Amino acid sequence: MTSQGLQPDTSELDAWLATNAEAIDTTQALASEILPRLGRAGVFRIGVPAHFGGSGATIADAIEAVAHVAEQSLAAAFVFWGQRTFIEYVLQSSNESLRTRWLDTLLSGELAGATGLSNAMKYLSNIEPLQMKARSLNGDQWTLDGSLPWITNLRPQGFVAAAAFDHASQESGVPPSIFAIPHDAKGVTRSEDLDLVALRSSNTAALRVEGTVLDQSFRITADAPAWLARVRPGFLGLQCGMSVGLARRCLAAVGEAGPGSRAAVAGEAEHLANELEDLTHRLKDGVLKGIFIAAPAALFEIRIALAAIVEAAVGLEVQVTGGRGYLRGQGGTARRMREAAFVPIVTPSLVQLKNQLALHAKAHSA
Repeated sequence: MTSQGLQPDTSELDAWLATNAEAIDTTQALASEILPRLGRAGVFRIGVPAHFGGSGATIADAIEAVAHVAEQSLAAAFVFWGQRTFIEYVLQSSNESLRTRWLDTLLSGELAGATGLSNAMKYLSNIEPLQMKARSLNGDQWTLDGSLPWITNLRPQGFVAAAAFDHASQESGVPPSIFAIPHDAKGVTRSEDLDLVALRSSNTAALRVEGTVLDQSFRITADAPAWLARVRPGFLGLQCGMSVGLARRCLAAVGEAGPGSRAAVAGEAEHLANELEDLTHRLKDGVLKGIFIAAPAALFEIRIALAAIVEAAVGLEVQVTGGRGYLRGQGGTARRMREAAFVPIVTPSLVQLKNQLALHAKAHSA
């Protein structure tokens, strides 16, 4: 870890992930175990202030922890990202009741936190409109309606999901709000798990709210655009940790290959490793210093560059592993190929980010 703080011992978690990474990726059999095991390992507390029940350190250490888990299992890291990002939302909210109600059980892994804000992040970048609507009942209650097709960490045993809601026309001029939606609120339904080709133990499903009534104590923020701009670096920074960890593991596999194979790609592997180290440093530094709040394009560029490194690193692993990697149960190469295929499409996708960068460049050249 890069900062001071009481850091957890993850050796037991590491061993379990190493043993079960294939099953976590290809089946739903272990979906109920991932969150509690991450919680028992204490990783959700990393980067959370001690007075809130955390182990101290910084958000950069939390990014590094996501990367460490991703080296073993991207599916487990995906769950980790969802949980830790939701915890960050609770920490960054001015609504004290959210922390009082849920923070302890989120940190322990007893309750699942689902970000649910992919739609909102795309809304912030003018990619798509908000899909959820809020209608005021009085000054302190709202009726919520809408659906989100893809949310990770919707644990059937209990979850709370963040979602952004556009206010009805009767409240024109009011910025969108973000609410924390508990699984047991009236009108909240979770679909069956989506039939994913990989990451199948990530509890990824669709969420629908119909006539759900929540009051002020469930509102994360009353000004979604301003608040999202502040939390986006953490959202994307923690997500980038997934790419960092996966790329590291692919390059480690290259280093474990036979001497002839290693020698054939040594130059490429060294170049990727150096570039990965540089990007990881820039990512952590930018998140810690708040650079990406005012300059999101710089963060988008890092996310895109990390995805390119993942693609190149897994490609090198395939080359040095050869036909053995095409067999089941042979070191995880095939699984990492599936994991790498997810990196470009996790929201915001590379296509969406590239479009945003093109608009940014056009605006600044006008």
